[in-house]
Amino acid sequence: MSGILAGKRILVTGVVTDASIAFHVARIAQEEGAEVLLTGFGRLSLIERFAAKLPKPAPVIELDVTDQDHLATLAERLGAHADGLDGVVHSIAFGPQGAFSFLDGTWDDVSTAVHVSAYSLKSLTTACLPLLKQRGGSVVGLTFDAAVAWPHYDWMGVAKAALESTSRYLARDLGEFGIRSNLVAAGPLRSMAAKSIPGFGELADVWTTGRAPAGWDLTDPEPAARGVVALLSDFFPRTTGEIVHVDGGVHMMGA
Repeated sequence: MSGILAGKRILVTGVVTDASIAFHVARIAQEEGAEVLLTGFGRLSLIERFAAKLPKPAPVIELDVTDQDHLATLAERLGAHADGLDGVVHSIAFGPQGAFSFLDGTWDDVSTAVHVSAYSLKSLTTACLPLLKQRGGSVVGLTFDAAVAWPHYDWMGVAKAALESTSRYLARDLGEFGIRSNLVAAGPLRSMAAKSIPGFGELADVWTTGRAPAGWDLTDPEPAARGVVALLSDFFPRTTGEIVHVDGGVHMMGA
């Protein structure tokens, strides 16, 4: 199959429904010629059902990014399905309800949000290094613009700021291996994750009240997914440590 990812082997994390950005990354990557592997956490049988909806079957490997045993054996378990990797997609985030209250959030809330949403980019990438080092590649994560303070996002915004910094340090340390690290800052989507954000409607109003000059559809994950696939490709061979905004242009609008 021809396409901008022809011959590449891509690991995609974070598929929780067939409406998630990660699912559409996997779909478009396959359409662009990649061999795709998925990871799942929790109900693997459910994720396997979503995997069956992809253009081609994709294996699902169990991964809890907070479980050191899972991380230590990840490369070996992936190796049963592919002899190397050319790309890794980090689409993992979680914050307890307390993380959405800045003044009341406890350290337990905050540490969980930072561990799962930010540190996991580093731990996932280093777990995959034995497979990525073979010929270099691209690591792409998903963020929600952490340059400003959003309504109700609170400690998750801090976790995303940590994610963005983590990506830059990965870019610094992995460049010698031919590995790039970049992020896509996507606009808000009515996803499973959105349901856990108190006041999501007020946050989304920023996009639905005319502040996105290129427009934004809260139900369409494809623009963000295409941004991820583009960064996985060889069309950005010297771009690393970057944040590409796929948000309809909201990030650059003034008051």
